[in-house]
Order: sequence, then C-alpha cells, then structure tokens
Amino acid sequence: MKPSDRRRAAAVLAAATLLPGCSIISPVPALELAKAASGAVQHAILYGPSQASNTVFHAPLEVSALCIEYRPDAQIVDFVPSLQAELKKRQVDSRVYEAGTPLETCKAWLKYSAAIDWDTALFGGEYRPYLRQASLTLQTSNGRTLASSQYRLEGRLEAGKWSSTREKLAPVVSALLTGD
Repeated sequence: MKPSDRRRAAAVLAAATLLPGCSIISPVPALELAKAASGAVQHAILYGPSQASNTVFHAPLEVSALCIEYRPDAQIVDFVPSLQAELKKRQVDSRVYEAGTPLETCKAWLKYSAAIDWDTALFGGEYRPYLRQASLTLQTSNGRTLASSQYRLEGRLEAGKWSSTREKLAPVVSALLTGD
C-alpha cells in the first residue's frame, strides 16, 4: 500500500469514528462479543426444546381416533390446533366436542387443562401470552385412565419459554401415546 493510500485510509477511518451514531469500532471488542454471545445463549434457552413430565402410562391402547373435550377456559388460541396437529403426526385422528358430550360417543377421550402467563420476549416490547403448564389425560369411554402427562415451564432459566405451543405439546403427546 502506498503512503498516500495509507494517509487517505487513516483520514477516512478518523472521520468515520467521529460520525454520530453507532460505530463499528468498539473500544472494548471483547465486551461486545460477550454481549452478543450471551444474547445468543439466552435465545437458545428461551426457544429450546421442552419435555414431558409426570407421565403415567397404565396400559397401551391402539388409538387411531379419539375425541378431545374442549375447554374454553384454557385461554390459548392455538392449543387445540397444536394438539390435533401432534396427534395427526402420530396417525391419530381427533374430533373436538363440548364438555358434557356422552362418553360413549368415542372409544377414547383426551382431556386437558392449560395455564398461560404473560411476559415480554427477549428484545420485545409488548407483552405476549405463552403456555406455562398443560396436563393431558387419555381415558376410555367408561372413564378409565390410560395415560397422563404434563408440560411445565420450570427452572430459573425457563428453558423453552417462547417455544411454540405445538413444540411444547409434542413430547407430552408422544409420552401420552407411547409412555416414553
């Protein structure tokens, strides 16, 4: 590089650092790298995988279709569609019925409860609801419980907090149908 080019590059660099606003050049690059890395780790934790808990599996039942008892108090718009999508993924057809439908209507029933909470997402400004807890119970038409499983957002890190409802329900539905 010629001396005149070096002087020109130094002048451009000096002018760029004096401009108002954000600068690419950080006085402490290690600090900037640490901030970026911690943001990436936090994002991975908050959108990470979830798991089923408190699974009780009494007896295997070849379920190809079941009925879901609808709970309007669950307050989660995508809960039932997410549940049905996960059942369909496992080749189980489902229909949704209001509470009080005669149990004899279906061979197997899926009953659920769910709780939400509100918070702001990482780098977000608006409060959004998220699934905090869900319980699923699979029963026969005579009321015998075949399996039950839960999802709970636990721990200080709240791993998977901002994962989708479907991602949270996937391991619970799997545990409900297979016991795993």
